[in-house]
Amino acid sequence: MIAVSLSDEAATATLAARIAMLAKPGDVIALRGDLGAGKTVFARAFIRAWTRIDEEVPSPTFTLVQIYNTAAAAIWHFDLYRLTSAEEVWELGIEDAFASGISLIEWPERLGTLLPPNRLDVALEFGDQPAVRHAVLPGDAGWCHRLSEISVDA
Repeated sequence: MIAVSLSDEAATATLAARIAMLAKPGDVIALRGDLGAGKTVFARAFIRAWTRIDEEVPSPTFTLVQIYNTAAAAIWHFDLYRLTSAEEVWELGIEDAFASGISLIEWPERLGTLLPPNRLDVALEFGDQPAVRHAVLPGDAGWCHRLSEISVDA
């Protein structure tokens, strides 16, 4: 498990871009944290690292999912805040995302037992100053190995 202090949104974006460079098809990244903790900031920077820096990345709060096609894999950005039951994700195509895409999931706890055990969790918490966040990154063995290859000090 890795823990890092993030001084501002730019630091969160830097961490997301570094993790994006380690991601591969089939990866699931669960973004955890309270409202305003930085989950969408992280997701936008992750997606832009795979696409373009000026890529429009709207929050999928109302659509529940946005898909970004890249040469290597589709990135599926889920926001499950409005989900009323875990089974609703089947209608969103989550099985395709898990099989061949890269899945970024905000509010992953809404999936219950459908959340794959092989994943990277990114838990974002508020710090002691308004812009500061703390990130804790527990992951499966594969992610722990990949994260050890980079500096995550953002």
